[in-house]
Amino acid sequence: MSYHAAFELIRDEQIAEVNSQAQLFRHKKTGAEVLSLVNDDENKVFGITFKTPPEDSTGIAHILEHSVLCGSRKYPVKKPFVELIKGSLNTFLNAMTFPDKTAYPVASLNLKDFYNLVDVYLDAVFFPLITEDTFRQEGWHYELEDTASPLVYKGVVFNEMKGVFSSPDAVMRDISQRSLYPDVTYGKSSGGDPKAIPELSYAQFKGFHTKFYHPSNTRAFFSGDDDAGERLAILDAYFSQFERAPVDAEVKLQPRFNAPRSIVATYAGTKDEGKARDGMVAVNWMIDPPADRTESLSHGMLSYLLAGNPAAPLRKALTESGLGEGMTGGGIGSGLRQPMASFGMKGIDPADAEKVEALILSELAKIAETGFAADQLEAAANTFEFSLRENNTGSYPRGMVYMFNALGTWLHDGDPLAALHFEDALTALKDKAGKGHFESEIRRLFIDNMHRTTVTLSADAGQGKRESDKEAEILAGVRAGLDDKALQATVVATEKLKALQEEVDDPALLARIPTLTLADLPKESRAIPIDIGKLGDARLFYHDLPTLGILYLDFGFDLHVLDKELLPYLPLFGRALLQTGTSKEDFVSLTQRIGRSTGGIQQHRALSARQGSDGSAAWFFLSGKAVPDKIEEMLAIMGDVLLDARLDNRERFKQMALEEKAGFEARLVPSGNSIVDTRLKSGLTEASWIAEQIGGVSYLQFIRDLVKRVDSDWDGVQAALVRIRDTLFNRGRMVVNVTADGALWSQAKGEIEIESFLGRFPNGDFAFADWAIDYAPKSEGLIIPAQVNYVGKGANLRALGFELTGASSVVLKFLNTTYLWDKVRVQGGAYGGSSRFDLTSGNFSFLSYRDPNLLKTLDAYDGASKALNAGIGDNDLTRSIIGVIGDVDGYEFPDAKGYSSMWRQLTGTTDAIRQQRRDEILATTVADFKRMADAVDAVARHGHVVVLGGEAAITAANEQRPGLLAVTKVM
Repeated sequence: MSYHAAFELIRDEQIAEVNSQAQLFRHKKTGAEVLSLVNDDENKVFGITFKTPPEDSTGIAHILEHSVLCGSRKYPVKKPFVELIKGSLNTFLNAMTFPDKTAYPVASLNLKDFYNLVDVYLDAVFFPLITEDTFRQEGWHYELEDTASPLVYKGVVFNEMKGVFSSPDAVMRDISQRSLYPDVTYGKSSGGDPKAIPELSYAQFKGFHTKFYHPSNTRAFFSGDDDAGERLAILDAYFSQFERAPVDAEVKLQPRFNAPRSIVATYAGTKDEGKARDGMVAVNWMIDPPADRTESLSHGMLSYLLAGNPAAPLRKALTESGLGEGMTGGGIGSGLRQPMASFGMKGIDPADAEKVEALILSELAKIAETGFAADQLEAAANTFEFSLRENNTGSYPRGMVYMFNALGTWLHDGDPLAALHFEDALTALKDKAGKGHFESEIRRLFIDNMHRTTVTLSADAGQGKRESDKEAEILAGVRAGLDDKALQATVVATEKLKALQEEVDDPALLARIPTLTLADLPKESRAIPIDIGKLGDARLFYHDLPTLGILYLDFGFDLHVLDKELLPYLPLFGRALLQTGTSKEDFVSLTQRIGRSTGGIQQHRALSARQGSDGSAAWFFLSGKAVPDKIEEMLAIMGDVLLDARLDNRERFKQMALEEKAGFEARLVPSGNSIVDTRLKSGLTEASWIAEQIGGVSYLQFIRDLVKRVDSDWDGVQAALVRIRDTLFNRGRMVVNVTADGALWSQAKGEIEIESFLGRFPNGDFAFADWAIDYAPKSEGLIIPAQVNYVGKGANLRALGFELTGASSVVLKFLNTTYLWDKVRVQGGAYGGSSRFDLTSGNFSFLSYRDPNLLKTLDAYDGASKALNAGIGDNDLTRSIIGVIGDVDGYEFPDAKGYSSMWRQLTGTTDAIRQQRRDEILATTVADFKRMADAVDAVARHGHVVVLGGEAAITAANEQRPGLLAVTKVM
């Protein structure tokens, strides 16, 4: 086997654990290192990573990550990144800033597409244009509309980080990390502190790229079934344009503390009358770098043993203490050179912070003294081993997991292959587990470790206004220091940037970005094998797929048998099945039994409109996975969970309700666009109404009330839970979904009495309940303490008289990657702006994410029809079609394929319908843009608005447009 002469081969070995031939190369001229994994994974991955340790909290690495993808030497257009989103078959395309590195990964199933992505990314990172205008757009700038207006800050990262720091959980994470590493790079906010971002200059920004974005500071990675030699040739074409250069990018070690430290801080929150539990506390430790793979696995398993499941002793002790509403922190992280560990609670009275700290320390001491039970250790070991062997990364490409695992050591000049091996390390750890190893580690890592901080946060109702006033004061001071000439220059600079943002790229330059052609796209939809039959009274869906010796099993129950007032209980009901125990074992024993015998048992709900119907597919699922000799035990557990769960455990249920409430409140800011989308559509269709009841603002209100009712009306709450179980778990409305290879399924059917198992379920009257709903969409302003907004507008297009086709997806791909990207993100400064359309239901929505604007964004939405009426060029049309086919053909692991196939059956989405939609996508024309323009115009005229955001922004919008939003205070 020959390799490119520009590289020297450093390591070459077969790694059975990841089924790969691993080769580590060094580029002779520059010293760049390359890890190449050749395997049978069709989902090919490339990533290029640079050490980028920041020296301050200006967000310099983060802003650069955004900016290098805004045009390069070979592709001098405004947004090659967006062109790739629009017109590639990628299965992953993004960039990430970490506290010590910046990574640029891509993935695709199509080889030609994959190498196109690699080339654009390599040119972007090594030869970006990064003009001052790009810096101002992506980072920060002063904006002045005219000489009489106030000066304001604008910038995508500036507003993104304002959104991040509107989340109390994000504030806690930031302060906790910075508290542990005050003398090194980890003591800075790598994403950028909005207060510090305006201190960054363009010269510093450019210098950071020159210093760190060099092959001599590069870790490049490939994984997949493409040719190893071609990979090296592609890299050398870029690396060889540089000379070797010394790059000082070492992530220095933080000197150890002599004694623990305490930090008390606040976040911008609200003070509810009579509510003292607005605080959070976290106890944090700095850990020494793991010496080897065994120690890194030990960190993960110890975290799981202590707090990784509801029955874990530290989590259980905190949850049952009554001191707070939910746990924060999850143990030892793996992303920093000196790892950080954290345990804490949210929803506490700040006055109880010392009690929580004392409980954490005393519980750790107790566990170190008494140790873990054999059942706990066996469950943890099986859970970890199953996960390592299954290697199921969901929608995330496997190769990216390999890359980031390798970077944990590789970034700091360690062995990148060590992290890919696990057999010997796992064997060694299992051998040590029952011999006092974890007890000793608790003492070493926590009890005897004085490098510890305790961070206490509490809500400050006035902090948001003070921060806003301080920003205005700083800007007023800057403005006062500008003479008339400087003011006019700022206005001109503002106008210039806006003009550049609105400027259309030269089609000839856009054509340089490599793309596939329509001829490269498969014309047929990919079929998933399915056999439909019966198991007793239940419907059976079976998918013969290779699953590495694992059987995946889903039991589904039709929610339509439930009275609609029971629906909001479902999320907690599902948790109760798995987290309250049964009549034979408490929930700790049940949790350990699941861990010992299976790869996991999960519950969830699934909702969708149905094809050709105004109704919905609404189902509850319990899903499990196991190897052959554990299938019978998995079935026994699932039966116990479904039919014998303890629904009378009042204290445990209240703990779960408090956790659910705290978790939802924590998601309001990070997931604000999804919250808005759910609320926006809740008055449009049945499935969307249900989604709001079990996962929207209405659900939050229900949970808050339920917490009180557990104390005041427990009999009523318990009766509702029992009604759900007695009504829902009926084999006459049950589906069984199995995904496994044929030999495994034949063996399972022959050895396991699955039909007699199903016979345990009643088969009584399963008439559907009356779900008559008075749909009433309305425009709302949902107030939370945030510095940014999430702005939505939408309608049901079918109700407005439009019947659209698969081509609509192509139109919206174009709309999202051109008009909305430019108007909402680039010009408006929001972190994101998009539209969504569900062809089955007809629901359509515009959404923005971490948006400094409100009315301006609504105006942008209302102008979308004009943009679509302008038509589309042939190149853009082709790219958009390719991008949509990439979305439709997204990569799935076998278990996900089996589930997707079943769900299509339940929603009425036949293979013929899928093929029809695919044909419509491939046949999209300009006429489809005109039709969609008319539909979007109808949304502008008849749609309703939902905004989640700060009170000042919502109040100002209502003052400018009286009656626009009915106001509801959410937090």
